[in-house]
Amino acid sequence: MADNGTKPLIQFEGADINNGESTVIKNLNMSVFPGDFVYIVGKVGTGKTSIIRTIIAENPLLKGKGTVCGFDLKRISAKQVPMLRRQMGVVFQDFQLLTDRTVEDNLAFVLEATGWKDAVKRAVRIKEVLKDVGMEDKAGKMPHQLSGGEQQRIAIARALLNRPSVIIADEPTGNLDNETADGIMKLLTGINAEGTAIVMVTHNKLIFEKYRGRVMVCKNDSCTENIADEVIDLSLNI
Repeated sequence: MADNGTKPLIQFEGADINNGESTVIKNLNMSVFPGDFVYIVGKVGTGKTSIIRTIIAENPLLKGKGTVCGFDLKRISAKQVPMLRRQMGVVFQDFQLLTDRTVEDNLAFVLEATGWKDAVKRAVRIKEVLKDVGMEDKAGKMPHQLSGGEQQRIAIARALLNRPSVIIADEPTGNLDNETADGIMKLLTGINAEGTAIVMVTHNKLIFEKYRGRVMVCKNDSCTENIADEVIDLSLNI
């Protein structure tokens, strides 16, 4: 944990996390600092994705304190939510690419929506992020012409467009075979090594044992950091 006076990008204090209907995690205390790689792990139904949804202000924070990229989650308005989300990159398990347009047009759509008015600057940035993820030759492809791993690389490129200080990744390897997942993890850890913090939900124990980072474990209505490097049981209900 990089707590040497650096201000956290994400911080929860005594926070109750809701899934939209009920409280799934009580009294969450969690800090994510610049350059951190933080895993959120646990069995299905333990609140992992609910934490992510709270971070991106999809689920409201009703109790406790929470700040993300300078925004107070208890006080954030509907108009401020898009501003918050521009400060971070989000990667989903199911890619969420627009199927009716090319890779380049998918990325251009995001840039236009986040205020990039200059077409030349948009084109330059698209080339940069595609090169960053090793997909520079896929700009003209449609999503259905890409493999799952390639689609996820494009999704990561999309997350990088606005140079976020933190990437939120919800099961980014969940739909991929082991070899492809390994490639995505190498990409994410490389991005992290350059200074971008990453918060990643996973139930794949092999991943967080191979690619080391801080580990938050969700179980029994709580989520706490595995500081002692204890054995984590994810053998059931995953």
